[in-house]
Amino acid sequence: MPVRKQLLNYPFIVKGDIDGFIGLFIDNLVNLLIITGLCCQLGMPGELVFGKILPATALSVFCGNIFYSYQARRLGRREGRTDVTALPYGINTVTLIAFFSMIIAPVYIQTKDADLAWKVGVMSAFISGIFEGLGAFVGEWIRRITPRAALLSTLAGIAVAFIALEHTIKIWDKPVIAFIPLALIMAEYFSHVKLPLRIPAGFYALAVGSIIAWSTGAMDTAALTQSVSSVSLHVPGPELFGVFSTLGMAKIVPYLSISIPMGLMSFFGTLQNLESASAAGDSFPAKPALLMNGIGTIAGSLFGSPFPTTVYIGHPGWKGLGARAGYSVINGIVITVICFTGLMSVIVAAVPLEAGYPILLWIGVIITAQAFQATPAEHAPAVALGLMPAIASWALSILRQFINVKGGLGTSEINAVICSSLPHLKGLIPFSEGALFSAMFLTAVAVYLIEKNFLKAFLWTLPLILFSFFGFIHSSEIGIAMSGFIPLGYGFFAVTMMALHLFKKYGGGKNDTTDI
Repeated sequence: MPVRKQLLNYPFIVKGDIDGFIGLFIDNLVNLLIITGLCCQLGMPGELVFGKILPATALSVFCGNIFYSYQARRLGRREGRTDVTALPYGINTVTLIAFFSMIIAPVYIQTKDADLAWKVGVMSAFISGIFEGLGAFVGEWIRRITPRAALLSTLAGIAVAFIALEHTIKIWDKPVIAFIPLALIMAEYFSHVKLPLRIPAGFYALAVGSIIAWSTGAMDTAALTQSVSSVSLHVPGPELFGVFSTLGMAKIVPYLSISIPMGLMSFFGTLQNLESASAAGDSFPAKPALLMNGIGTIAGSLFGSPFPTTVYIGHPGWKGLGARAGYSVINGIVITVICFTGLMSVIVAAVPLEAGYPILLWIGVIITAQAFQATPAEHAPAVALGLMPAIASWALSILRQFINVKGGLGTSEINAVICSSLPHLKGLIPFSEGALFSAMFLTAVAVYLIEKNFLKAFLWTLPLILFSFFGFIHSSEIGIAMSGFIPLGYGFFAVTMMALHLFKKYGGGKNDTTDI
């Protein structure tokens, strides 16, 4: 009875939800800015970007955030506790970049038709959502057979490179604005001290950072004024059926090899995030989460979003901030209001993002730490191996941006420049492609090698062979035999694992497995 009374008074919002909201909001805001910047630079008209794409994306984000807040409350009631943190939900940066660079941009570059590029993207997102939702029916099984280190190290690699390092660098570019927010964030979350009036550090960071930025002349008053004058209402309407009727399947088929793998990638990413949440103390069932991801992406595409949404990386970070279920609802509402009204440009003009980057640094650090802390100590080398593909992928993205600083080069041309100018880094290109999958599979192999289970190490080499053969990993293009001799190399690796297994089993019957 006391537990039931506590749950009846379950608070809708706790103080930690404010910090959790700030962190998740900034991360989603950055992705919305990426969408805006990429689409506008491509030549898409403002009425398409602000009138259709962003509102539809926000609708998908809203639906998912409401669901995951409900799911967290339901888990809390079932387990009799009020410290359950909702799974973060939003736009996946990796999928966003993949859809834009591999589907939307190529269509536009070839046809110079922004409307056509958008329509192909919408249909591709719809198909991706279907395959992500179908994964709900096998998700629990895959989760059971996959070592925890393989799931967590993949997220840790993304966290340390794309979330923490990517934004930490920007802190040192604007030290006057960012260092006081950095000190406040590190003081509260590393030292667990309470700041004056017990106000969350995230709020202090944004407030102090904004005051410093405006008082030192780092902000643009004209840009703020212009953004305020451009605010207007944009309510999304149904788009998918009209898109399909005018487009047809003929123009979609060439991009199924991208949209289907992206759905599968989101599926695996969700499993990894569920395992991350479980390691942090919140064990959510896989099927509802995977179904919601598919439904959310499909809902967004129905109203014109060409970008999938999914369970987002960072649950242990938000939990470490003290966020519970309320931060998810607040994020969904705020993102929706911003995209429906055009307020996003106002916020960017008023608040320096450098003041919020320290929160993302904390998120990346805590996820990376969890990958080592929540797995057996002897698996640490496998976790370290799993960090490398994502770090390499981040490095390759920086290198490609530098080479293509003036624009106009395709991926194959950029890769050719790397191979000719930096031949010692040629291996960086295949190693970086498909980092989400390759990190997971390589870590699983390493786990079973540490355990001297050569048969399971052999079995986890098989998806490396299959995925590399079809270009899901180690290739920038999907197809047959797209990654050169890499599948053959994995084949040799697999044969070696099987030989070691057979020798261990039949080669003398020794019990000392350190000497096979």
